[in-house]
Amino acid sequence: MSAAQVRFARRLIDAGVDVVHGHSSHHPRPIEVYRGKLILYGCGDFLDDYEGIRGYEELRDDLVLMYFPTLDRATGRLVELRMTPLQIFEMQLRRASRDDARWIQETLDRISAQLGTRVTIDDDLTLAARWRR
Repeated sequence: MSAAQVRFARRLIDAGVDVVHGHSSHHPRPIEVYRGKLILYGCGDFLDDYEGIRGYEELRDDLVLMYFPTLDRATGRLVELRMTPLQIFEMQLRRASRDDARWIQETLDRISAQLGTRVTIDDDLTLAARWRR
């Protein structure tokens, strides 16, 4: 992720946007909570037709997330962010395995930590964002 992308996303928040929702990254991208507002630098395609394309397996484009943010109505500030990991298989979505959910949690935690966000995993394999409030 470039410094220009971070500056752009933060400028949107500074201008009054409550949520910045990046898309089409095809792999996990960082999560940031900036001034209490949610920035998702890339959410992927959710369901795509890239299955079987070789050469990028390490990016795990078969793993996707359903994002469930809870925002404060009055301020637009993020209250909670929960995520459900899924796997694309034969053009369908299914719950990710424990190992796959752990992989995406560890990846998101590592790449989001530099922006002050941590990602944890619960017993039910739901992910949660943690940040300084």
